[in-house]
Amino acid sequence: MKILVFTTLYPNNTRLHHGVFVKERMSRVARLEGCDLEVIAPVPYFPSIPITRRWRYSQVMHYEQREGIEVYHPRYFITPKIGTALYGFSMFLSVLPTVARVRRKFPFDVLDAHYVYPDGFAGVLLGRYFKRPVVVSARGSDINLLSQLPLVRNLLRYTLEKSDSIVAVSQALKNEIMRLGIRDDKIHLIPNGIDTGKFYPIVKSHARAQVQISLDQKTILSVAALIPNKGVDILIRALQLLLTQKEEKNCRLVIIGEGPLRAELEKLTTTLGVDEHVRFVGAVPHGELYRWYNAADVFCLASSREGWPNVVTEALACGTPVVATDVGGIPEIICSPEIGLVTKRHEREFADALALALKKTWRRESIITYARERTWEQVARSLHDVFTSVVNTHRKSFPLLTTTSTAGRC
Repeated sequence: MKILVFTTLYPNNTRLHHGVFVKERMSRVARLEGCDLEVIAPVPYFPSIPITRRWRYSQVMHYEQREGIEVYHPRYFITPKIGTALYGFSMFLSVLPTVARVRRKFPFDVLDAHYVYPDGFAGVLLGRYFKRPVVVSARGSDINLLSQLPLVRNLLRYTLEKSDSIVAVSQALKNEIMRLGIRDDKIHLIPNGIDTGKFYPIVKSHARAQVQISLDQKTILSVAALIPNKGVDILIRALQLLLTQKEEKNCRLVIIGEGPLRAELEKLTTTLGVDEHVRFVGAVPHGELYRWYNAADVFCLASSREGWPNVVTEALACGTPVVATDVGGIPEIICSPEIGLVTKRHEREFADALALALKKTWRRESIITYARERTWEQVARSLHDVFTSVVNTHRKSFPLLTTTSTAGRC
């Protein structure tokens, strides 16, 4: 089976960890016997003039190989923050020549689109143009956020209705898709997995030595982009409450991630008088995060919306309990108080939950065992079943359009 992955969420030479969850899933699919896979990961067009942060798009290579997979980065035209309802059409028209060129040497059997709009919408149009089935994966904000925009909501519904199959990463997300009028049997629940070769327990004292954290310091870790949705400001305010009202004087918050709010968040720590208790680490390579997870006493995430956040399962796989907001798929992951706590998205509730988590005796081995139950290899096999089903159904409906590839072997 030949699978063409279509998504803007894929690592490139300028953003090595962008959409790493898509790469993790699909690289495992590529390892399945009989599966061939190529990726088209469009990036917005921007002139090579360093005048804004968007300049980095001009530095993305047009073609590269990642882990043996060929990846193409055609440009598409958008007008930032306006004309969102046109993004899908623009993406389709912009990438059509590249897809046609790739198809001549890689006659794909199925198009695998990630993120419902605009990626999935453009993917559905490409599928109709090339007469190939399309599987669309919903990730979270594509449904939870974009469905609030009236014009885009109709485009989301069109994409979901016209796709051959839909993958949702959480039950909460599946429920939201069904509220858009999509029937239950078309939606496959396939949560993200964990790479046990990257995320595993090590001795805490060794981990702390590697990341320069004192052994006697209670450490709260958050890994998140510094954007409003992630609620890092809530964690900083919760830390102040821990220090002033919860008798946790030897507590520190470590923040891994970058984003446009960094300066504002650093200023907030000074304003609240907690700057000596907050450490901004910046971006950390994905393969090095396990050290930080192992060094922490508790991991926290204060997002306003999520699909199935990998950082939560990564922390658990390292044996670190989690405190996180009760949104999206998080309650499905933190399904027991033995592995973590879910809380409301407010600094006082977070402070209460963190104080409890820091005092509680956690069974690390139980946390690790739970987190390792679902691997990316299992995810790939589940996805393979979806691909095989839609390809075989499509071939029965359009027997004259079959290719020489072997869908049944994958």
